[in-house]
Amino acid sequence: MYLPIVQVGDVLVSPDVIFEKFCCDLKACKGECCIEGDAGAPVTLDEVAEMEGALDVVWNDLSASAQSVIDKQGVAYTDVEGDLVTSIVHGKNCVFTCFADIEDFGGDGTIRNCCLCAFERAFRAGRSPFFKPVSCALYPIREKRLGAGLTGLNYNKWSICEKARQKGEARNLPVYRFLKEPLVRRFGEEWYKELEKVAEELKKAVLGSESF
Repeated sequence: MYLPIVQVGDVLVSPDVIFEKFCCDLKACKGECCIEGDAGAPVTLDEVAEMEGALDVVWNDLSASAQSVIDKQGVAYTDVEGDLVTSIVHGKNCVFTCFADIEDFGGDGTIRNCCLCAFERAFRAGRSPFFKPVSCALYPIREKRLGAGLTGLNYNKWSICEKARQKGEARNLPVYRFLKEPLVRRFGEEWYKELEKVAEELKKAVLGSESF
């Protein structure tokens, strides 16, 4: 069945963001998305400035290898596709990863040696005003700048997140609801309320039901 792209303000939203289910399963993946891949997380010039401003706060949480990379090339670099991304260690790990035991936000108990973002950890502890790059906070949503002042939001399906998809299905949790906090942070409360309204209207049109 064809599902249309919906527009909320100046943002075009893929239907997968509305219909696909997702809920991070940190107990299963332990934050693998921060240490897999061949490039860092996409960042803006403004975010680079914010990361540089908060670097002293998280410096001691970073590995010696990460500190060495930052000393040599800074907090970000331009990858082979010409995108500005966070610096990486050993060809894959984001330099801002750190590891710790945490209590899972989903109520699944203690997660041992979980990969965390040093910036987010500092932010939630009240030590830094910078949360983390928008591209990280929004994952598995990918944001893309389009022409005519438009922004596109697409759902990125990655094999390492299979357990997250299963958990999302079990909890009947759509991607856009799982990512409410970062979506509100990025686009605002009013925009998110409009997204919810548009999503419910689309679900009714497609499924002929108010529930999904």
